[in-house]
Amino acid sequence: MIRLAGIVISIGLADSLNPTTIAPALYLASGEQPRQHVARFMVGVFLVYLLGGAIIALGPGQLLLSLIPHPDAAGRQGLEVGVGAVLLIVGGLVWRNRHSLADREVPRFVRERQGRSSTLLGAMIMAVELPTAFPYFAAIAAVVGSGLGVLRQLMLLLLFNVCFVLPLLFILGTLWVAPDRAQERLSRARLFLHGHWPRLLGGLMLLAGVFIVLIGATGLAGHAHGRVARFFRHVHRLLKP
Repeated sequence: MIRLAGIVISIGLADSLNPTTIAPALYLASGEQPRQHVARFMVGVFLVYLLGGAIIALGPGQLLLSLIPHPDAAGRQGLEVGVGAVLLIVGGLVWRNRHSLADREVPRFVRERQGRSSTLLGAMIMAVELPTAFPYFAAIAAVVGSGLGVLRQLMLLLLFNVCFVLPLLFILGTLWVAPDRAQERLSRARLFLHGHWPRLLGGLMLLAGVFIVLIGATGLAGHAHGRVARFFRHVHRLLKP
């Protein structure tokens, strides 16, 4: 459980630097009633992402798991290596296209939000984002393939989503703790992220991928070492006079 929690946390933290959520939150933080709008936006993001992940894990995920043999320790560790490889690929693609991605602007429907519910705005953004949320899919695959009970799987998905909204919590905390200086600080953050988020996101994805591959690989190595040791003990017993 702790091993899997480390994987989920690393993916969630890497995926949290997502301009799809941070950019609208920073934009809302610069408008009227910023704390209320950012808080409601975060609730919409959190609930839809968590609900979407739970539906995938408990629906198609469990169906797929029922069609294949229950994975043993080596199978789960092999899945971890695969999850890490997916993150390496996604992180590599983001890093490769970092210059063109840095030119993305805040979506027009966010800039033109007039009296719309911020909760609905966050929900809409995540509903659109979910079908292409490959890091989230990787985390869900690791959770579903773990063989844990449904309750523990949901707890791990909850942990992922808490990590995912940490930047939004930071924005909200800045608005609450230092309201007089929040606009200046968040404006600097917005300018910095506008040009550097692909490097940050791609770099974190690559680091998380390496970390998870190493976790899976060390588990496989330990499993293989144990099998070799058991083999030699069996041979020794056979040859023992």
